[in-house]
Amino acid sequence: MAQNKIKINVLLYIGIASALFAGCANRNNNLQYDTVNVVENLVVDERSVPIFPKKAALTTDTAQRFALDLPKRCTVDWNNQSVVSVVPEEKIEIVRLDTGDALPDLQVSDYDFKKVHVKDALETLLEGTDISVMEDNTNFEKISGGIQAGSLADAVELMTKLGRQYYSFNSEFGEIHLTSHGKWMIKMPKDETIIMALLDAMRGADIRNLLVNWQEKTVVFEGDYQTEREVTKIVSDVSSKKYVLAWDIDVYRVYPKTDNPMIWMNMLPAFGDKNIRMSIPGVVGRALVVSPEINTKTLQEFMAQQANVVLVSQGTFAIPNGWQSRFDIGQCSKEDRLETDLIVGATGVYGNYGGSNKIDAKIVLSTSNGELSSFKIPTNIGDNYVIVGIPTHSFVTTPETLISPFAELVVFMSPRLISIIDAGNGIQKMTPLSGDELRSFLNK
Repeated sequence: MAQNKIKINVLLYIGIASALFAGCANRNNNLQYDTVNVVENLVVDERSVPIFPKKAALTTDTAQRFALDLPKRCTVDWNNQSVVSVVPEEKIEIVRLDTGDALPDLQVSDYDFKKVHVKDALETLLEGTDISVMEDNTNFEKISGGIQAGSLADAVELMTKLGRQYYSFNSEFGEIHLTSHGKWMIKMPKDETIIMALLDAMRGADIRNLLVNWQEKTVVFEGDYQTEREVTKIVSDVSSKKYVLAWDIDVYRVYPKTDNPMIWMNMLPAFGDKNIRMSIPGVVGRALVVSPEINTKTLQEFMAQQANVVLVSQGTFAIPNGWQSRFDIGQCSKEDRLETDLIVGATGVYGNYGGSNKIDAKIVLSTSNGELSSFKIPTNIGDNYVIVGIPTHSFVTTPETLISPFAELVVFMSPRLISIIDAGNGIQKMTPLSGDELRSFLNK
Protein backbone atom coordinates (compact mmCIF):
# COMPACT_ATOMS: atom_id res chain seq x y z
CA MET A 1 0.00 0.00 0.00
CA ALA A 2 2.80 2.37 0.81
CA GLN A 3 4.38 1.81 -2.60
CA ASN A 4 1.09 2.48 -4.35
CA LYS A 5 0.64 5.69 -2.35
CA ILE A 6 4.09 6.81 -3.35
CA LYS A 7 3.35 6.10 -7.03
CA ILE A 8 0.10 8.05 -6.78
CA ASN A 9 1.90 11.02 -5.22
CA VAL A 10 4.59 10.93 -7.89
CA LEU A 11 2.01 10.85 -10.65
CA LEU A 12 0.14 13.69 -8.99
CA TYR A 13 3.30 15.80 -8.83
CA ILE A 14 4.07 15.01 -12.46
CA GLY A 15 0.52 15.96 -13.47
CA ILE A 16 0.68 19.23 -11.58
CA ALA A 17 4.08 20.04 -13.07
CA SER A 18 2.81 19.21 -16.53
CA ALA A 19 -0.23 21.44 -16.05
CA LEU A 20 1.93 24.28 -14.81
CA PHE A 21 4.30 23.87 -17.75
CA ALA A 22 1.38 23.78 -20.18
CA GLY A 23 -0.04 26.92 -18.62
CA CYS A 24 3.30 28.68 -18.96
CA ALA A 25 3.55 27.52 -22.55
CA ASN A 26 0.08 28.87 -23.33
CA ARG A 27 0.89 32.14 -21.69
CA ASN A 28 4.13 32.31 -23.66
CA ASN A 29 2.23 31.73 -26.89
CA ASN A 30 -0.09 34.62 -26.12
CA LEU A 31 2.72 37.06 -25.31
CA GLN A 32 3.60 39.66 -28.03
CA TYR A 33 6.99 41.27 -28.01
CA ASP A 34 7.82 44.65 -29.58
CA THR A 35 10.22 44.51 -32.52
CA VAL A 36 13.61 45.79 -31.48
CA ASN A 37 16.08 47.11 -34.03
CA VAL A 38 19.71 47.58 -33.21
CA VAL A 39 21.46 50.27 -35.26
CA GLU A 40 25.11 50.95 -34.51
CA ASN A 41 24.76 49.51 -30.96
CA LEU A 42 21.69 51.69 -30.23
CA VAL A 43 18.34 50.09 -29.44
CA VAL A 44 15.64 51.68 -31.61
CA ASP A 45 11.91 51.05 -31.03
CA GLU A 46 8.68 52.93 -31.70
CA ARG A 47 9.26 55.18 -28.71
CA SER A 48 12.76 56.17 -29.77
CA VAL A 49 13.52 59.67 -30.99
CA PRO A 50 15.44 59.46 -34.30
CA ILE A 51 18.87 61.05 -34.28
CA PHE A 52 20.28 62.39 -37.54
CA PRO A 53 23.74 63.77 -38.35
CA LYS A 54 23.95 67.55 -38.68
CA LYS A 55 23.72 68.78 -42.27
CA ALA A 56 25.31 71.83 -43.78
CA ALA A 57 23.13 74.91 -44.37
CA LEU A 58 22.44 74.22 -48.05
CA THR A 59 19.29 74.64 -50.10
CA THR A 60 17.44 71.33 -50.41
CA ASP A 61 17.31 69.71 -53.83
CA THR A 62 13.55 70.14 -54.18
CA ALA A 63 13.78 73.84 -53.37
CA GLN A 64 16.77 74.24 -55.68
CA ARG A 65 14.78 72.79 -58.58
CA PHE A 66 11.79 75.07 -58.04
CA ALA A 67 11.23 77.21 -61.14
CA LEU A 68 8.13 78.93 -62.47
CA ASP A 69 9.01 78.06 -66.04
CA LEU A 70 9.20 74.29 -65.48
CA PRO A 71 5.49 73.68 -66.27
CA LYS A 72 6.06 75.56 -69.53
CA ARG A 73 9.31 73.74 -70.32
CA CYS A 74 8.39 70.24 -69.19
CA THR A 75 5.04 69.80 -70.93
CA VAL A 76 4.46 68.91 -74.58
CA ASP A 77 0.99 68.64 -76.06
CA TRP A 78 1.80 66.24 -78.87
CA ASN A 79 -1.84 66.23 -80.00
CA ASN A 80 -1.84 69.97 -80.68
CA GLN A 81 1.66 70.66 -81.94
CA SER A 82 2.12 73.49 -84.46
CA VAL A 83 5.04 72.85 -86.80
CA VAL A 84 4.95 76.46 -88.03
CA SER A 85 3.43 79.29 -85.98
CA VAL A 86 3.11 83.00 -86.60
CA VAL A 87 3.41 85.67 -83.90
CA PRO A 88 3.24 89.47 -84.19
CA GLU A 89 6.46 91.41 -83.85
CA GLU A 90 6.80 93.17 -80.49
CA LYS A 91 9.32 95.68 -79.23
CA ILE A 92 11.88 94.40 -76.72
CA GLU A 93 13.17 97.19 -74.50
CA ILE A 94 16.17 97.27 -72.14
CA VAL A 95 15.98 99.80 -69.28
CA ARG A 96 18.83 100.45 -66.85
CA LEU A 97 17.79 100.50 -63.21
CA ASP A 98 19.23 102.30 -60.17
CA THR A 99 20.22 105.41 -62.14
CA GLY A 100 19.29 107.68 -59.25
CA ASP A 101 18.06 111.24 -59.71
CA ALA A 102 18.25 113.38 -62.82
CA LEU A 103 21.41 115.48 -63.17
CA PRO A 104 21.08 119.30 -63.04
CA ASP A 105 20.16 120.93 -66.32
CA LEU A 106 23.63 122.27 -67.08
CA GLN A 107 25.33 122.71 -70.44
CA VAL A 108 28.83 121.59 -71.39
CA SER A 109 30.90 123.07 -74.22
CA ASP A 110 34.46 122.84 -75.53
CA TYR A 111 35.63 120.20 -73.06
CA ASP A 112 38.49 117.87 -74.04
CA PHE A 113 40.04 115.03 -72.05
CA LYS A 114 42.97 112.80 -72.96
CA LYS A 115 44.15 109.57 -71.32
CA VAL A 116 42.57 110.20 -67.93
CA HIS A 117 40.42 108.07 -65.64
CA VAL A 118 36.67 108.69 -65.73
CA LYS A 119 36.68 110.01 -62.16
CA ASP A 120 39.43 112.51 -62.92
CA ALA A 121 37.72 113.65 -66.15
CA LEU A 122 34.41 114.21 -64.33
CA GLU A 123 36.03 116.05 -61.42
CA THR A 124 37.72 118.43 -63.84
CA LEU A 125 34.44 118.93 -65.70
CA LEU A 126 32.51 119.62 -62.47
CA GLU A 127 34.96 122.13 -60.98
CA GLY A 128 33.05 125.10 -59.65
CA THR A 129 29.87 123.09 -58.96
CA ASP A 130 28.61 121.47 -55.77
CA ILE A 131 28.70 118.01 -57.33
CA SER A 132 31.32 115.52 -56.14
CA VAL A 133 32.33 112.22 -57.73
CA MET A 134 32.50 108.97 -55.75
CA GLU A 135 33.99 105.78 -57.17
CA ASP A 136 32.74 102.46 -55.75
CA ASN A 137 35.60 100.51 -57.28
CA THR A 138 38.87 101.31 -58.97
CA ASN A 139 38.75 101.64 -62.74
CA PHE A 140 42.05 101.26 -64.58
CA GLU A 141 40.79 102.29 -68.03
CA LYS A 142 41.70 105.74 -69.29
CA ILE A 143 39.58 107.66 -71.75
CA SER A 144 40.15 110.30 -74.38
CA GLY A 145 37.67 112.46 -76.26
CA GLY A 146 35.99 115.82 -76.53
CA ILE A 147 32.59 117.44 -76.14
CA GLN A 148 31.82 120.46 -78.26
CA ALA A 149 28.37 121.16 -76.83
CA GLY A 150 25.66 119.26 -74.97
CA SER A 151 23.94 118.71 -71.65
CA LEU A 152 25.72 117.58 -68.50
CA ALA A 153 23.73 114.32 -68.55
CA ASP A 154 24.89 113.54 -72.09
CA ALA A 155 28.50 114.36 -71.20
CA VAL A 156 28.50 112.11 -68.11
CA GLU A 157 26.84 109.32 -70.08
CA LEU A 158 29.47 109.57 -72.83
CA MET A 159 32.45 109.55 -70.49
CA THR A 160 31.20 106.66 -68.35
CA LYS A 161 30.48 104.59 -71.46
CA LEU A 162 33.98 105.25 -72.78
CA GLY A 163 35.34 104.01 -69.45
CA ARG A 164 32.95 101.05 -69.32
CA GLN A 165 31.41 102.33 -66.13
CA TYR A 166 27.94 103.28 -64.94
CA TYR A 167 26.80 106.22 -62.85
CA SER A 168 23.96 107.19 -60.55
CA PHE A 169 23.28 110.64 -59.12
CA ASN A 170 22.14 111.44 -55.57
CA SER A 171 20.68 114.95 -55.64
CA GLU A 172 20.33 115.13 -51.84
CA PHE A 173 24.07 114.83 -51.28
CA GLY A 174 25.12 116.11 -54.72
CA GLU A 175 27.13 112.97 -55.51
CA ILE A 176 27.77 111.06 -58.71
CA HIS A 177 28.58 107.42 -57.94
CA LEU A 178 30.65 105.41 -60.42
CA THR A 179 30.56 101.63 -60.55
CA SER A 180 31.62 98.90 -62.97
CA HIS A 181 28.37 96.96 -62.44
CA GLY A 182 24.82 97.82 -63.42
CA LYS A 183 21.29 96.46 -63.23
CA TRP A 184 18.82 96.30 -66.11
CA MET A 185 15.24 95.30 -66.81
CA ILE A 186 14.14 93.80 -70.13
CA LYS A 187 10.52 94.35 -71.14
CA MET A 188 9.77 91.11 -72.93
CA PRO A 189 7.22 90.29 -75.65
CA LYS A 190 4.00 88.52 -74.69
CA ASP A 191 4.72 85.22 -76.43
CA GLU A 192 6.14 82.78 -73.86
CA THR A 193 8.08 80.73 -76.41
CA ILE A 194 10.02 83.83 -77.47
CA ILE A 195 10.58 84.71 -73.80
CA MET A 196 12.07 81.25 -73.20
CA ALA A 197 14.21 81.62 -76.33
CA LEU A 198 15.64 84.89 -74.97
CA LEU A 199 16.19 83.40 -71.52
CA ASP A 200 17.91 80.33 -72.97
CA ALA A 201 20.09 82.51 -75.19
CA MET A 202 21.15 84.56 -72.16
CA ARG A 203 21.85 81.43 -70.12
CA GLY A 204 23.78 80.09 -73.11
CA ALA A 205 25.90 83.25 -72.92
CA ASP A 206 26.57 82.35 -69.24
CA ILE A 207 24.39 85.17 -67.86
CA ARG A 208 23.05 83.90 -64.53
CA ASN A 209 20.76 85.08 -61.73
CA LEU A 210 17.97 86.14 -64.07
CA LEU A 211 14.90 87.40 -62.18
CA VAL A 212 11.88 86.59 -64.34
CA ASN A 213 8.43 88.01 -63.66
CA TRP A 214 6.13 85.91 -65.82
CA GLN A 215 3.10 87.99 -64.90
CA GLU A 216 4.62 91.30 -65.97
CA LYS A 217 6.76 89.71 -68.71
CA THR A 218 9.98 91.31 -67.45
CA VAL A 219 13.50 90.06 -66.74
CA VAL A 220 15.99 91.75 -64.39
CA PHE A 221 19.70 90.98 -64.60
CA GLU A 222 22.96 92.42 -63.29
CA GLY A 223 26.44 92.52 -64.71
CA ASP A 224 29.28 94.55 -66.10
CA TYR A 225 29.86 96.24 -69.45
CA GLN A 226 30.52 92.89 -71.16
CA THR A 227 27.26 91.46 -69.80
CA GLU A 228 25.34 94.46 -71.13
CA ARG A 229 26.93 94.02 -74.55
CA GLU A 230 26.03 90.32 -74.67
CA VAL A 231 22.40 90.92 -73.71
CA THR A 232 22.07 93.90 -76.06
CA LYS A 233 23.42 91.75 -78.89
CA ILE A 234 20.95 88.97 -78.08
CA VAL A 235 17.98 91.34 -77.90
CA SER A 236 19.06 93.18 -81.03
CA ASP A 237 19.55 89.92 -82.88
CA VAL A 238 16.17 88.55 -81.81
CA SER A 239 14.51 91.84 -82.72
CA SER A 240 16.06 91.72 -86.19
CA LYS A 241 15.43 88.03 -86.75
CA LYS A 242 12.22 86.83 -88.27
CA TYR A 243 12.35 83.31 -86.89
CA VAL A 244 12.65 81.45 -83.60
CA LEU A 245 13.45 77.73 -83.58
CA ALA A 246 12.00 75.36 -80.99
CA TRP A 247 12.28 71.63 -80.28
CA ASP A 248 9.81 69.39 -78.48
CA ILE A 249 11.53 66.36 -76.94
CA ASP A 250 10.72 62.93 -75.52
CA VAL A 251 13.52 60.90 -73.92
CA TYR A 252 13.05 57.15 -73.42
CA ARG A 253 14.95 54.30 -71.83
CA VAL A 254 14.42 51.12 -73.86
CA TYR A 255 14.81 47.62 -72.33
CA PRO A 256 14.89 44.88 -75.02
CA LYS A 257 12.67 41.92 -74.12
CA THR A 258 15.35 39.45 -75.17
CA ASP A 259 19.11 39.21 -74.70
CA ASN A 260 19.60 41.09 -77.95
CA PRO A 261 19.82 44.77 -78.81
CA MET A 262 17.03 46.66 -80.57
CA ILE A 263 16.87 45.89 -84.30
CA TRP A 264 16.47 49.41 -85.67
CA MET A 265 16.61 48.25 -89.29
CA ASN A 266 13.08 46.94 -88.71
CA MET A 267 11.94 50.55 -89.00
CA LEU A 268 12.32 50.31 -92.78
CA PRO A 269 9.70 47.58 -93.32
CA ALA A 270 7.59 48.98 -90.46
CA PHE A 271 7.35 52.54 -91.78
CA GLY A 272 8.63 52.31 -95.34
CA ASP A 273 11.93 53.65 -96.63
CA LYS A 274 10.25 56.88 -97.80
CA ASN A 275 9.62 57.81 -94.17
CA ILE A 276 13.32 57.47 -93.20
CA ARG A 277 14.95 60.55 -94.76
CA MET A 278 18.54 60.38 -93.50
CA SER A 279 20.86 58.32 -91.28
CA ILE A 280 23.62 60.27 -89.55
CA PRO A 281 26.25 58.43 -87.47
CA GLY A 282 27.87 60.01 -84.43
CA VAL A 283 30.79 59.07 -82.21
CA VAL A 284 28.15 57.23 -80.17
CA GLY A 285 24.67 56.54 -81.52
CA ARG A 286 22.93 57.44 -84.75
CA ALA A 287 20.47 60.18 -85.69
CA LEU A 288 17.63 59.32 -88.03
CA VAL A 289 15.75 62.06 -89.86
CA VAL A 290 12.20 60.82 -90.29
CA SER A 291 8.92 62.02 -91.77
CA PRO A 292 5.93 63.23 -89.72
CA GLU A 293 4.53 59.68 -90.03
CA ILE A 294 7.02 58.70 -87.32
CA ASN A 295 5.91 60.56 -84.20
CA THR A 296 5.89 59.79 -80.49
CA LYS A 297 2.89 57.49 -80.76
CA THR A 298 4.03 55.43 -83.75
CA LEU A 299 7.63 55.31 -82.47
CA GLN A 300 6.51 53.96 -79.08
CA GLU A 301 4.33 51.35 -80.78
CA PHE A 302 7.30 50.22 -82.87
CA MET A 303 9.69 50.04 -79.90
CA ALA A 304 7.12 48.22 -77.73
CA GLN A 305 7.23 45.27 -80.15
CA GLN A 306 10.82 44.55 -79.15
CA ALA A 307 11.30 46.23 -75.78
CA ASN A 308 9.83 47.76 -72.66
CA VAL A 309 9.75 51.53 -73.03
CA VAL A 310 9.99 54.01 -70.15
CA LEU A 311 9.57 57.77 -70.59
CA VAL A 312 12.49 59.40 -68.76
CA SER A 313 11.88 63.06 -69.57
CA GLN A 314 9.81 65.37 -71.73
CA GLY A 315 9.99 69.06 -72.52
CA THR A 316 10.64 71.88 -74.95
CA PHE A 317 13.24 74.59 -75.54
CA ALA A 318 13.66 77.42 -78.06
CA ILE A 319 16.45 79.53 -79.53
CA PRO A 320 16.62 82.70 -81.60
CA ASN A 321 17.57 81.87 -85.18
CA GLY A 322 21.33 81.29 -85.27
CA TRP A 323 21.81 81.03 -81.49
CA GLN A 324 22.32 78.09 -79.20
CA SER A 325 20.46 76.64 -76.24
CA ARG A 326 20.13 73.45 -74.19
CA PHE A 327 17.60 71.12 -72.61
CA ASP A 328 18.51 69.60 -69.23
CA ILE A 329 17.00 66.12 -69.02
CA GLY A 330 17.13 66.09 -65.22
CA GLN A 331 15.20 69.35 -64.97
CA CYS A 332 12.12 67.73 -66.50
CA SER A 333 12.68 64.08 -65.53
CA LYS A 334 9.92 62.05 -63.95
CA GLU A 335 12.26 60.87 -61.23
CA ASP A 336 15.98 60.55 -60.54
CA ARG A 337 17.45 58.25 -63.16
CA LEU A 338 20.89 57.59 -64.57
CA GLU A 339 20.11 59.68 -67.65
CA THR A 340 19.17 62.83 -65.74
CA ASP A 341 22.77 64.02 -66.08
CA LEU A 342 22.24 64.28 -69.84
CA ILE A 343 22.04 67.65 -71.61
CA VAL A 344 20.72 68.06 -75.15
CA GLY A 345 22.30 71.14 -76.71
CA ALA A 346 21.28 72.67 -80.02
CA THR A 347 22.40 75.35 -82.41
CA GLY A 348 20.30 76.05 -85.45
CA VAL A 349 19.65 78.33 -88.40
CA TYR A 350 16.59 78.44 -90.60
CA GLY A 351 17.23 79.69 -94.12
CA ASN A 352 18.60 78.86 -97.53
CA TYR A 353 20.36 75.49 -97.60
CA GLY A 354 21.42 74.41 -101.07
CA GLY A 355 18.60 76.23 -102.79
CA SER A 356 15.78 75.36 -100.38
CA ASN A 357 14.80 76.52 -96.89
CA LYS A 358 15.85 74.09 -94.18
CA ILE A 359 16.61 73.97 -90.47
CA ASP A 360 20.36 73.42 -90.30
CA ALA A 361 20.95 72.21 -86.74
CA LYS A 362 23.71 70.71 -84.68
CA ILE A 363 22.54 68.53 -81.79
CA VAL A 364 25.03 67.76 -79.01
CA LEU A 365 24.54 65.16 -76.27
CA SER A 366 26.72 65.81 -73.22
CA THR A 367 27.00 65.02 -69.51
CA SER A 368 28.94 66.51 -66.64
CA ASN A 369 31.90 64.43 -67.88
CA GLY A 370 31.90 66.09 -71.30
CA GLU A 371 30.47 65.61 -74.78
CA LEU A 372 29.00 62.19 -75.50
CA SER A 373 28.09 62.60 -79.17
CA SER A 374 26.97 65.18 -81.72
CA PHE A 375 25.06 65.25 -85.01
CA LYS A 376 24.74 67.82 -87.81
CA ILE A 377 21.16 67.54 -89.03
CA PRO A 378 19.71 69.52 -91.95
CA THR A 379 15.94 68.99 -92.13
CA ASN A 380 12.82 70.23 -93.84
CA ILE A 381 9.98 71.76 -91.88
CA GLY A 382 7.91 68.90 -90.49
CA ASP A 383 10.70 66.31 -90.27
CA ASN A 384 11.55 64.76 -86.90
CA TYR A 385 14.75 63.36 -85.37
CA VAL A 386 15.15 59.97 -83.68
CA ILE A 387 18.50 59.50 -81.92
CA VAL A 388 19.16 55.82 -81.19
CA GLY A 389 21.99 53.58 -80.06
CA ILE A 390 23.10 55.54 -76.96
CA PRO A 391 23.86 52.76 -74.41
CA THR A 392 22.37 53.28 -70.97
CA HIS A 393 25.71 52.02 -69.66
CA SER A 394 27.14 55.36 -70.84
CA PHE A 395 25.57 56.83 -67.70
CA VAL A 396 26.51 54.05 -65.26
CA THR A 397 29.25 55.15 -62.86
CA THR A 398 29.66 51.94 -60.82
CA PRO A 399 31.83 48.94 -61.82
CA GLU A 400 28.76 46.68 -61.88
CA THR A 401 25.07 47.24 -62.57
CA LEU A 402 21.80 45.35 -62.85
CA ILE A 403 20.89 47.18 -66.04
CA SER A 404 21.02 45.09 -69.20
CA PRO A 405 23.96 45.90 -71.50
CA PHE A 406 21.41 46.18 -74.33
CA ALA A 407 19.34 48.92 -72.65
CA GLU A 408 19.67 52.19 -74.53
CA LEU A 409 18.63 55.82 -74.60
CA VAL A 410 16.30 57.03 -77.36
CA VAL A 411 15.72 60.76 -78.00
CA PHE A 412 12.80 61.90 -80.14
CA MET A 413 12.97 65.55 -81.26
CA SER A 414 10.42 67.48 -83.24
CA PRO A 415 11.61 70.91 -84.50
CA ARG A 416 9.20 73.83 -84.82
CA LEU A 417 9.49 77.18 -86.56
CA ILE A 418 8.00 80.38 -85.15
CA SER A 419 7.74 83.16 -87.73
CA ILE A 420 7.76 86.73 -86.41
CA ILE A 421 5.59 88.93 -88.63
CA ASP A 422 5.27 92.71 -88.74
CA ALA A 423 2.46 93.64 -86.36
CA GLY A 424 1.06 95.93 -89.09
CA ASN A 425 -0.20 92.82 -90.86
CA GLY A 426 -3.02 92.67 -88.34
CA ILE A 427 -1.99 89.36 -86.69
CA GLN A 428 -3.02 89.57 -83.05
CA LYS A 429 -2.09 86.14 -81.71
CA MET A 430 -0.13 83.00 -82.51
CA THR A 431 -1.65 81.34 -85.54
CA PRO A 432 -0.68 77.77 -86.50
CA LEU A 433 -0.36 77.15 -90.23
CA SER A 434 -1.62 74.04 -91.93
CA GLY A 435 -2.82 72.83 -95.30
CA ASP A 436 -2.60 75.35 -98.13
CA GLU A 437 -1.40 78.13 -95.79
CA LEU A 438 1.55 76.02 -94.65
CA ARG A 439 2.46 75.04 -98.21
CA SER A 440 2.26 78.69 -99.27
CA PHE A 441 4.51 79.73 -96.39
CA LEU A 442 7.14 77.09 -97.19
CA ASN A 443 7.16 78.03 -100.88
CA LYS A 444 7.96 81.69 -100.18
